[in-house]
Amino acid sequence: MFPQAPVEEADATAGRPVVGSYPDYPGAQRAVDFLSDDHFPVERTAIVGTDLRMVETVLGRLTRGRAAGAGAGAGAWFGLLIGLLLSLFAGGGASVLLLILSGVVYGALFGAVFGFAGHAMTGGRRDFASRSRIVAAHYDVVADPEVSEDAKNRLIKLGWRES
Repeated sequence: MFPQAPVEEADATAGRPVVGSYPDYPGAQRAVDFLSDDHFPVERTAIVGTDLRMVETVLGRLTRGRAAGAGAGAGAWFGLLIGLLLSLFAGGGASVLLLILSGVVYGALFGAVFGFAGHAMTGGRRDFASRSRIVAAHYDVVADPEVSEDAKNRLIKLGWRES
């Protein structure tokens, strides 16, 4: 029914030896960057995070006032964008400034109303603001079997292999 995108190998580690293992993503990224700087064919490598978990960091309590304030801020940015776009077609210098300021004010006003109403409609089921991210217990750099020994040796040579 729908055209299918090319499917990559489901498991990037299948048949690909681990050439380095790192406790965090920046370490694995630095190792691949080092290999790239050393003219290694990095298109034959992958960074694989294992033991994934979702971490949601609670940023603070979300009240209707804070929801309205956040909505006003987002609306002001959107209003600024609209005001700038409309000012491209304005004739005089004073009307450009008025269009931009009007866009910011109306955007903030509508954003505050929508932020307040949106939070009020949750009925208190989510009275906090948070940020979510996926983290892994560790990250492995894997390479195609034909080049894995070369990658291991290059990483060991300069102490980048933390396995």
